[in-house]
Amino acid sequence: MKIHRIINIVAFENTYILENQDHVLVIDPGSEWKKIQRTLEEIGKPLTAVLLTHTHYDHIMSLDKVRDSFAQPPVYVAQSEASWLYSPADNLSGLDRHADLDDIICRPAEEYFSYHQDYHLDGFRFYAVPTPGHSIGGVSFVFPEERIVLSGDALFCGSIGRTDLPTGNLDQLLNSIRQELFILPKDYRVYPGHGNETTIAHEKNFNPFFQTQ
Repeated sequence: MKIHRIINIVAFENTYILENQDHVLVIDPGSEWKKIQRTLEEIGKPLTAVLLTHTHYDHIMSLDKVRDSFAQPPVYVAQSEASWLYSPADNLSGLDRHADLDDIICRPAEEYFSYHQDYHLDGFRFYAVPTPGHSIGGVSFVFPEERIVLSGDALFCGSIGRTDLPTGNLDQLLNSIRQELFILPKDYRVYPGHGNETTIAHEKNFNPFFQTQ
């Protein structure tokens, strides 16, 4: 499987396009629609689905453009954040501090994640694990065959997602990472929602949020 990363100008959010032999998946389509569109067109394979790690505005800004331009693929989301897709107050695009942004209002998702269930979608095999704490519906995606995890805004290289936003909770986020991500083998590569990739081993050993006090 090939992983394409697009760094979006808004919040430097990472959009990932996963490519296998015949299809692609899109993870968290952010602000750089033209780059996302160009990458998908250059790959030239059918889009199986869009997976959302959570529904803050920076992770969904191009969602409906992707749908409308690439044959309406199903969108998967945590049920607890499903309504945020069309609520600027909840996805944070409607906050006063984002007055320079348009309100983000997307159409509802087609699918809710079932956690720890194996998904087999057009040759992609993965499962979703709940990693709330940055937001109530945070999800990470584990691809066992490739030994990778896409961690959204839960675990970053040398850091974790912020917990001062609505529904954020520091203890919940730390526990989510320990219970759902740090149980993975140490060599798993981690692709976060912001910043560069890392590994489970590196974060267990060096992430300052998990060092013994």
